[in-house]
Amino acid sequence: MTMAMSIAQFTFFSRATSSSFLNRTNARFNRFTFSTPFSTADATCTRKKNGRLPVLSALELGGVKIARDDVVRDDPTNNVPDSIFSKLGMQLHKRNQHPIGILKNAIYEYFDANYSNKFDKFDDLCPLVSVKQNFDDVLVPADHISRSYNDTYYVDSQTVLRCHTSAHQAELLRDGHTHFLVTGDVYRRDSIDSTHYPVFHQMEGFRVFSPEEWEASGLDGTSYAAGDLKKCLEGLARHLFGAVEMRWIDAYFPFTNPSFELEIYFQEKWMEVLGCGVTEQEILRNNGQLDSVAWAFGLGLERLAMVLFDIPDIRLFWSNDERFTSQFTKGKMGIKFKPFSKFPPCFKDMSFWINESFTENNLCEVVRGVAGDLAEEVQLIDNFTNKKGMTSHCYRIAYRSMECSLTDEEINELQRKVREQVETKLNVELR
Repeated sequence: MTMAMSIAQFTFFSRATSSSFLNRTNARFNRFTFSTPFSTADATCTRKKNGRLPVLSALELGGVKIARDDVVRDDPTNNVPDSIFSKLGMQLHKRNQHPIGILKNAIYEYFDANYSNKFDKFDDLCPLVSVKQNFDDVLVPADHISRSYNDTYYVDSQTVLRCHTSAHQAELLRDGHTHFLVTGDVYRRDSIDSTHYPVFHQMEGFRVFSPEEWEASGLDGTSYAAGDLKKCLEGLARHLFGAVEMRWIDAYFPFTNPSFELEIYFQEKWMEVLGCGVTEQEILRNNGQLDSVAWAFGLGLERLAMVLFDIPDIRLFWSNDERFTSQFTKGKMGIKFKPFSKFPPCFKDMSFWINESFTENNLCEVVRGVAGDLAEEVQLIDNFTNKKGMTSHCYRIAYRSMECSLTDEEINELQRKVREQVETKLNVELR
């Protein structure tokens, strides 16, 4: 479930044709590929000064072509930028020599070995989903912050880029699946630093039990499912990290009760691995699973891969630089990343008077829109309120390419554009 979103924080985890478009692309078995594939060649600094790959005009979902204008629109209900559209269909989790794909396959191996191929696997489900699928079906409250335009990418008022792989849970249950793993790219507006990126990858696991399975144990269904869940996930942690010390932390999620987080003691500190719990009965009843209990877990693949492969910056997962991609081998979990970039960061500060509608996520969207992956970090370094009640924020932006050295002229031009866009798009007064 959306427990993968518990890691770091509990957040989630228009044109007239838009609704019919969603209906056309909403089928569970839609296959999801670009009609024109990305080049795997390294993009040189002269081609990619802003750190972004060219935006393709269309991609294909199960035979249905999606044009850029279907996702990125000049419309008040749409907040999807070109930088996000360019990531649709890249599917790092399906690349067997990529750290994300290697980790996904290692988790598959664990479930295949311990559950005799009982779990159905889905890794190509369409990331365009309805608001109902993304929020209502997993009991996210109507007033929850994750539904806001500040946190979620809206294609239109009823369609979003999924915030979590749990968006497909209800549909799979209704189709009769009782054991499944769902892996995919998920999208959230977020801060800019070495561990946050607006596109990342999650895996959800789900298992349903019938009364016959727990009645013989002498336990009630909830206790039986919770015990089975913990045994399963402790085994997975050992499979990935070896013989590590573990502990369970009680947690809260709206879609499970009871809810837990699993932590392991790794590299001399406690680290949260995943969130999980016993599925709320309402979800099961709503989707045809009467008199059953179930468990679910969710984990973020980037978070674990950064630790397992010693990858220091989340932007590296999206690099086509051969100095990165050539370091990893299909099926090899023990490989440690060897840094190849020693280019220094360049820091630029920017101060402005904020307004009531200002949010840091909106600022980061503007910075990413200009600088792409050259923006390494955006950090609030000072704020104050004057006697007139006006509040000023000062942000420090760190620019750094992981592939080449940037000139002062290039950095100054990026900063000039950032200042211009912040002033016009966020309606703030620069200082």
